[in-house]
Amino acid sequence: MTTILASLPSPPDGVWNVGPVPIRAYALAIILGIVVAIWVIEHRWVARGGPPGMVFDVATWAVLFGLVGARIYHVITDWQLYFGEGRDPLDALMVWKGGLGIWGAIALGAVGAWIACRRRGVPFLAFADAAAPGIVLAQAIGRWGNWFNQELYGRPTTLPWGLHIDPANRPPDLLDVATYHPTFLYESLWCVGVAVLVIWADRRFQLGHGRAFALYVAAYTIGRAWIEYLRIDPAHYILGLRLNDWVALLVFLGAVTYLFLTRHEGREEIGQPPPDESASEKSDEEDEEEVTT
Repeated sequence: MTTILASLPSPPDGVWNVGPVPIRAYALAIILGIVVAIWVIEHRWVARGGPPGMVFDVATWAVLFGLVGARIYHVITDWQLYFGEGRDPLDALMVWKGGLGIWGAIALGAVGAWIACRRRGVPFLAFADAAAPGIVLAQAIGRWGNWFNQELYGRPTTLPWGLHIDPANRPPDLLDVATYHPTFLYESLWCVGVAVLVIWADRRFQLGHGRAFALYVAAYTIGRAWIEYLRIDPAHYILGLRLNDWVALLVFLGAVTYLFLTRHEGREEIGQPPPDESASEKSDEEDEEEVTT
């Protein structure tokens, strides 16, 4: 007799111990997303005329700043999980247990990328345009960490693709409900769609001066808003909407405003980074040799 899958299963465990070392699926998803992002960004950056090999340097700054920003945003917006009676503030440092806010990651990650671009002498907005599809693909992959952790799912549902959640990870008032909207999957698929949209629009309209990045931000926030509306994890509410919905709305308006106000046509020129000191010294020595001969 053929059985029909009535729901999507959840992994039984998100941590595998290799000797004394715990390997966490949440971390692996983030790392895989970063690797894919670097590969995509390097390809797009070089295709735009950018110097090859610099993406890893910029990514190092962006990832370090982004992780700090993501954790800070999460701790600030979910402060009740770490401060107050019965809470341990040191838990705020335990990133491996989950809890990263994409808004903080993008904001502070952009600061890190800006610093790296200035160090390399390349236009930051041009790099941001090249990076946009890679960033959103990293988000698509990273969301699968929530699947392994059985967290950040949506409302109860009886749809065939409902996600089965173990009783230990269900809300206290819904212990008898087994399946929920797989918001991690919705957001992952949405992010892939955003990447496709940005790549298509960038090729079709030759987006530059930060417009490809702004399109990514605007498109992502639309999906994040309705996905956030489905989620039932604890959150702060303002005028009936979750805090992240308000953030998504404000970021969307900012991105759309930037798109409408930016009147640049085509893409900016990407100059080669200035030579380092050793290269300059070598060039000076060669000039001196030509003079003496």
